[in-house]
Amino acid sequence: MKKVLLFSLAVSLIGCKAQQSRDISEANPMEYASTITSKELKDHLYTFASDEFEGRETGEPGQKKAAEYLKNEYQSLDIASPIGNDDYYQEVPGSYFTRGNVKDTENVLAYIKGSSKPEEVLVISSHYDHVGIDDEGRIYNGADDDGSGTVAILEIAEAFKKAQEDGFGPKRSILFLNVTGEEKGLVGSSFYTENPVFPLANTVANLNIDMIGRIGEDMENAGDYVYLIGSDKLSTELHELSEAVNEKYLNLNLDYTFNDENDPNRFYYRSDHYNFAKHDIPIIFYFNGVHEDYHRHTDTPDKIEYDLLEKRAKLVFLTAWEIANRETRPYVDKPTLTEAGE
Repeated sequence: MKKVLLFSLAVSLIGCKAQQSRDISEANPMEYASTITSKELKDHLYTFASDEFEGRETGEPGQKKAAEYLKNEYQSLDIASPIGNDDYYQEVPGSYFTRGNVKDTENVLAYIKGSSKPEEVLVISSHYDHVGIDDEGRIYNGADDDGSGTVAILEIAEAFKKAQEDGFGPKRSILFLNVTGEEKGLVGSSFYTENPVFPLANTVANLNIDMIGRIGEDMENAGDYVYLIGSDKLSTELHELSEAVNEKYLNLNLDYTFNDENDPNRFYYRSDHYNFAKHDIPIIFYFNGVHEDYHRHTDTPDKIEYDLLEKRAKLVFLTAWEIANRETRPYVDKPTLTEAGE
């Protein structure tokens, strides 16, 4: 009996040691970025963008299945909910929607608490809803829009969790925010910023991922590229940080075409990051551009460029790592709000 007790104690001590916080400067973030793989992204997406999820129409059964899938994945990774217990859902009532007859729906939230600056929060977001089934019975799987961003967040969350298990938990807290209602007018992210789980004043940045699995129009010869939108709109420091991370680790072609204020597409205003930017929270929007299957039933997982999706997801993770672990939060040197107008 004594030997059994001693063995149990030893195992317990080893477990405690593995959870002890270590100097984050000793960590190699590429070690954890390497856990983001095209295979795992593909495995997730072939389920998440399958017919079983019925196009993930906001408030409908397919979207509920998608929410349950996300919750189960976070639980399997032992990533907690910031809401508490087993409740990963921030309920968004149908009455909150201003157009259409939308049923009650939910944002899905998961959270890793910061080790030394837990009150400061980095939000990594994507929308997980899509447009459902049309009158002809065709399922709009939304593999790129935004299945690609959603499964990227799952892989990014896993990478941060593995680092935490090795003792390299992020200094700042990280909120993984999978929002509903984007296809209905950025509703889920609007609801979150009006009913934040963590104070917006403590939200240091938002990295938003919406469509990063394909090659966009006229970009066939662009190599390993991704469009970045908004990185310099509020914080020069965030933009410079983003550039430095890419140059150090990946050297993707960062394309700022759609960041031009005069761009007629106005993508800066068309995805969930904008509801954070409106509050002077620095943002980066990661995007591959539109393509021939955009908002069509032909946006299916077999058309995703999984190696490119992996590289783009790694860029988001490495940028998030730098934001979460640097000494100061990104400085907002171009605020749009005034004290009177806030």
